[in-house]
Amino acid sequence: MTLDQEFLDTVFPAERTDAFFDALFGGAEEGAYDIRLVCRKVEDNKAELAFELHQRPGKCLACNLTYGLPQVFQRHPVLDVPGTVKAVAARLGWPENSPWKLGSTQEYSRELHCIPLFIQRG
Repeated sequence: MTLDQEFLDTVFPAERTDAFFDALFGGAEEGAYDIRLVCRKVEDNKAELAFELHQRPGKCLACNLTYGLPQVFQRHPVLDVPGTVKAVAARLGWPENSPWKLGSTQEYSRELHCIPLFIQRG
């Protein structure tokens, strides 16, 4: 089974970004970026995905503290990374309790930062 973008957009919908900033700051308009889940590669026993942080118009992604985000993403109930991992694991035919971890924030450009998501087949 593949992790096509349509499936990933269903598992981690765009609206989740606004809900995250609403919970964090009391308003979605305060957010400096949009979050999108993408697939980098899938192998027999592991998958590498990433949460892409795309700078919003008129905002400064580079000025935000994106380097502490993996810890925030790991625990934040609105983002629900554990639930996202369960859905991805199920799609791949892997056990729901497949272990996962978030990597450190990677800066690809001033407009795009990524947080890697690694899932091991349980």
